[in-house]
Amino acid sequence: MASISMTVNGKTVGGEVEDRTLLVEFIRENLRLTGTHVGCDTSQCGACVVHVDGKAVKSCTTLAAQANGCEITTIEGLASDDLHPMQQAFKDNHGLQCGFCTPGMIMAATDMVNRLGKNLDEKTIRAELEGNICRCTGYHNIVKSIQDGASKM
Repeated sequence: MASISMTVNGKTVGGEVEDRTLLVEFIRENLRLTGTHVGCDTSQCGACVVHVDGKAVKSCTTLAAQANGCEITTIEGLASDDLHPMQQAFKDNHGLQCGFCTPGMIMAATDMVNRLGKNLDEKTIRAELEGNICRCTGYHNIVKSIQDGASKM
């Protein structure tokens, strides 16, 4: 067992976890933050994306112990009082259908803007989203949402 401590969405949390506990399991099961989804368990779909120390990470292939001492932001911690501009853009531009991939898409999108800036073209967005799968859409409204959200961040 490992004793871990981290800051999740601005709150210091900790606990004892088995060495093999994944970060996504710790977030969902220990902290009861269920916005981070498990879609594939193999780092293929991106539904589990969270920010670790400000960078997008797939939490289904990251051990909770690896995040010891880190600052984690989940979809629940992205916004303060109102929706984050990227969340609002996904709502306004219908960048979701079933919504399962949406938290991971939004977390990947905010990381994309933080790294590459606000002026993102469609080609760049589509290339950056290669690690995120949506099984419901053709990505058109997701790309449109990211462009809109980026301009407002």
